Amino acid sequence: MNLISIPALQDNYIWLLSDQNRHCIIVDPGDAQPVLRALKEHCLTPDAVLLTHHHRDHVGGVAEIKQQYKNIPIFGPEETKELGSTHIVADGDRLTLLNSEFSVISVPGHTLGHVAYYAKPYLFCGDTLFSAGCGRLFEGTPEQMYHSLQRLAALPDETLVCCAHEYTLSNITFAHAVWPENSAIEASLREIKRSREKGQASLPVTLKSERVINLFLRCHDADLQRKLNIEPGKEQDWRIFALLRSKKDSF
Repeated sequence: MNLISIPALQDNYIWLLSDQNRHCIIVDPGDAQPVLRALKEHCLTPDAVLLTHHHRDHVGGVAEIKQQYKNIPIFGPEETKELGSTHIVADGDRLTLLNSEFSVISVPGHTLGHVAYYAKPYLFCGDTLFSAGCGRLFEGTPEQMYHSLQRLAALPDETLVCCAHEYTLSNITFAHAVWPENSAIEASLREIKRSREKGQASLPVTLKSERVINLFLRCHDADLQRKLNIEPGKEQDWRIFALLRSKKDSF
């Protein structure tokens, strides 16, 4: 498989995953034009579109892609039904695309119907899990989002997190502000600063590295709880998550 990230809009990434026969899937096409250019540049034929949720910057290019590729199937959760989806997916569904099996994982929080798609080692998680961060809670509750992140965190170490925005520098800067003594976070901040200054993408990242630097995956960590002035074990982990998310919202 070959993974291609397409910068789009202000800070989005649209993902293409292609096989050796130059067939591909398109994930979260918020804008059609960069997708159509990339398909032409790489001589790719799209077999399907995967949508994670209903926000415009993830579905805005669907109509134009459907015009160009008349019978292409568009997979998405119920909340994308009026936005171009031709096949509605739900938690536990399995899709066979590019001779691979994609699992659909329900991850409510950012939106209530948000889903992720996993085909080892690729995780297309939209706006749920970001490198060193997570999505804002526009529709769901902190408890829902916490459990959604736990589902993703249970995937294998080598999982490649293909999220939909270049937010890594902002996220790791926040993590460093919360926990400046954490050497792994400090090292990651330096590395991300260097790569972004060179115009390099920070994604994808491995889930193994995210478990180390992403505070939202470490709510159970006693040292982090102490940094938040919480006596370890005195609060449910999802409440730790809610506190962190609130701090990030105002950071």
